[in-house]
Amino acid sequence: MMRTSSNDLDYLATRLHARRAQMAEGERLDELCRLRTVPELGRAVFPGAEFIVAADFQRRLVQNLIREMSGCAKHLDEEGLDLIAWLLTRFQLENVKVLLRGFLNHTPLEALQPHLVPLPEGLAFDEAGLLGAKSLDDFMARLPTGSPRNRLQATAAGQREPAQLFILEAALDGGYFQELLARTARLQDGEAEIVKPLSFQEANLFQFLLVARGKFHFGLTADALLPLRLARSNDNDDWFNALLSAPDLMSVVKAGVGVVIDALPATPGSDDEPALASTIEALAWQRYLRLANSAFRRSHMGVGAVAGYFGVRRMEIANLMSLSEGIRLGVDEREIRSRMIPRLETEASRV
Repeated sequence: MMRTSSNDLDYLATRLHARRAQMAEGERLDELCRLRTVPELGRAVFPGAEFIVAADFQRRLVQNLIREMSGCAKHLDEEGLDLIAWLLTRFQLENVKVLLRGFLNHTPLEALQPHLVPLPEGLAFDEAGLLGAKSLDDFMARLPTGSPRNRLQATAAGQREPAQLFILEAALDGGYFQELLARTARLQDGEAEIVKPLSFQEANLFQFLLVARGKFHFGLTADALLPLRLARSNDNDDWFNALLSAPDLMSVVKAGVGVVIDALPATPGSDDEPALASTIEALAWQRYLRLANSAFRRSHMGVGAVAGYFGVRRMEIANLMSLSEGIRLGVDEREIRSRMIPRLETEASRV
């Protein structure tokens, strides 16, 4: 008997709730943080598997997520599929950025291959062909069609001199997030309201880090960064302009409260800009996790639940990657746990 769309969503929701209960968080994450070798961690997360190096474990994490997201497609209606399919293109985009760096640095494909994620059918593209491009214009013309390529081409064409890698990667990311916001807006009213906070969090974090890194690390001017702004991201044009005019990084951080972070860090450490930027990014992903959990709870069996679930899964994987790196580097358990999302200790104070 063929399932109806409703039955498909019921089946998917049941699967996702069962998988949600098994995630590596809370007490289970604490237990994993006590492990001392990558093989132990690998067997704990993937029973029966054997990983010698952290890179192989991390690769398996990403492959499983791609496989899980792809498997959800057959249970979604057209609008839901439109959104989740775009979330999958994020993996394609990360491969494109690896290849862009390789192209600009004349790195052979063999050296880049360990950093590329195997893509499912429909997202795979000619990696060797990209690296064989004769110029940046030729490289861009060979990219998969879509908003990231369009934005990259427009940005590169608007540069008076060859754009630096930071600008080019930001253009690719900007194209991705602009399309994410568009697809979120096309969802049915109830599901759109559930997914919007999650999509806006990522889009606004992109813009926040664009200024924090572009202006205060790479020394780029407001005129250089302004074209990379997302169009009407949560009606926040004034917010983005405030970021651009901020005199220092702490002023940028304060402008991010209520938009990308819930509160200021308790110990800002404004004299150490890299540490401050790292802390703010961690707090932003902590907010993202909160919003993902909220979307998962609020949407019983719609695309909001699926988007929320995969938001939580991304944070689970980020934590497991941080854990595997900590183990590889011999970092002690408490320091490893302090890097998890959410943080081990409360690091924020209300403004």
